[in-house]
Amino acid sequence: MASFSPLVIIFLCIFFLSVNANEVTVGGKSGDWKIPPSSSDSFNEWSQKARFKVGDFLVFSYEAGKDSVLQVTREAYEKCNTTSPKASYTDGNTKVKLEQPGPVYFISGTEGHCQKGQKLRLVVVTPRSSLSPAPSPSDGPAVAPTSGAAKLTGVFSVVGLGLGLWALF
Repeated sequence: MASFSPLVIIFLCIFFLSVNANEVTVGGKSGDWKIPPSSSDSFNEWSQKARFKVGDFLVFSYEAGKDSVLQVTREAYEKCNTTSPKASYTDGNTKVKLEQPGPVYFISGTEGHCQKGQKLRLVVVTPRSSLSPAPSPSDGPAVAPTSGAAKLTGVFSVVGLGLGLWALF
């Protein structure tokens, strides 16, 4: 049997454990990007109960042609300013990859919707090892079904961890 350096095994374990990106449906189980029915049902209330990691995808579902999603600066978020977004999405089923840690801001591009609460502020964190996952709140985000490739990643993570532990002992 080939002899592997413990450092190589540890690196492979960390690599396979760190590629667990999720697709998170904005708004949780309801999954609709629309004006919230009350301030207690706001997107920010929802986002505070969730953990968003670099590499995750946000999924916005809305009626194309009647609404949109704008990624904006903090100032534009606070003022509901739709004039110069960082990015604009109009397809009705938008996936946005969270690419760096820190705060991220989204508002509706439809006139008056942001002022009525259709806006989202969240904080993206650097992924942690799957060995110590954060607790998931019961009312947290709905995670979209993953592809077969994502399920294989989980298998590789377990196999990699097992090989790593076996090589160390």
